[in-house]
Amino acid sequence: MTGTLTRIRDVGTAASGTPLRTELRRGIPPWTGAAVALTLLVTLGARADQWQGDWGETQSLLRSSNALLCGPLTAAAACWQGGRERRARTTELLSAVPRSRLRRAVTAAAPVALWAAVGYLVALAVLVAANLPYATGRGPSLSLTVSDSSLLASIALVGFVVGRLSPWRLTAPVLAVCTYVGLGVPTYLESEFRFLGPGEQVELSVPVWWFAPVMVAWLGGLALTVLLGYAARRQVLAVVPLVVAVAAGSLIVRTGEELWRDDPTVARRICTDGVPQICVNGHDGPMLTQVSDALSGMLSRLDGVPNAPTQYVENGARPDGGEVPLSRLTLGWDVVRNKLLDPRAYAQGAAANLMRRDCPSEGTGKESKEYRRLHRTDSAVQEWLVPVNDPAVRNPQVKGLLGRLEAMPDTGRRAWLGRYLASRESCDPAEVPAL
Repeated sequence: MTGTLTRIRDVGTAASGTPLRTELRRGIPPWTGAAVALTLLVTLGARADQWQGDWGETQSLLRSSNALLCGPLTAAAACWQGGRERRARTTELLSAVPRSRLRRAVTAAAPVALWAAVGYLVALAVLVAANLPYATGRGPSLSLTVSDSSLLASIALVGFVVGRLSPWRLTAPVLAVCTYVGLGVPTYLESEFRFLGPGEQVELSVPVWWFAPVMVAWLGGLALTVLLGYAARRQVLAVVPLVVAVAAGSLIVRTGEELWRDDPTVARRICTDGVPQICVNGHDGPMLTQVSDALSGMLSRLDGVPNAPTQYVENGARPDGGEVPLSRLTLGWDVVRNKLLDPRAYAQGAAANLMRRDCPSEGTGKESKEYRRLHRTDSAVQEWLVPVNDPAVRNPQVKGLLGRLEAMPDTGRRAWLGRYLASRESCDPAEVPAL
């Protein structure tokens, strides 16, 4: 009896002119917003080493977590909201309120949609604050923010309708599982249809300028189609958002990977002065000094050597024209919060790139004595450029060659290294000077 009286009082309050405000303050919607924010913050907080200091990585992880975790959560919450009247047996009572079915549905569904979007924005604000001391560049993408928040709002509308149609208590968890599968499957597709999924993103890229409105039209159009098909007095009106959704989806599929363009900060180079130059992309600009310090020992050993590289470039091309590629600085592996974790390992990677020979797998006689000599020579030069921490773990096959290289007088060693570096792209052992 008490529950029924409470429902009657709520109906009276809703009829007094502030139904949406009442719905926003009570029940499951506020808890949905808190759950969305907490889910995102806990999930990304546990992986802070992988994103803190990189706007692109932050929003990429936020985007996937939002789709695969908060999407099902929002669907379940909205479904539970949609089935509350039937569970409370107040459907007939609410139908007596002088408002249309569509208006009642929107009033009840909108709070979950709004609170879910607010929860996402709160989590994004916290992540932005956590990134500010470390990250540089363009900041979070407004297009992705709009797209991700609209995803939750759209899912909430669909989940609400499912709850209205099926008030069974297990409908909400079942819908959550179905939502997870539905949002996750597109990420495994190889066709252009994968871009219809709200979690798809191309690495080191930014969306085109019209990405947000098209994604909102696609996701929102589907949600409004479901809502109008359920609650509108003239259900034919549902055709309008359906046409918009189909048109937006078709544009997304036709565009495919061109929805994303290269991040201009990655294409931009930031370099040290002098020769040789060390260059990182604009994305990793704060790391230039640490990268330069890590390579200083190797570069000092190549000082004055003929044919030594003139540039070391992050994500550079093959080592031709005096350019040596540096491996991209990877968050969580090489870098954490703008700190290079293992400078020696990074320098060893640069030396390996300098020694790398892109030889075909056939026709080079890799099992021949001459080729084994070439390989040992490459290894000896690499270890001389960046010595290992513990000499006891040096490669025993190159100890003798390394000893000869170390024993050479400086002038003779520079001359030999000049001839060696002139042959570093050759796959012919005869062109590589013996050590």
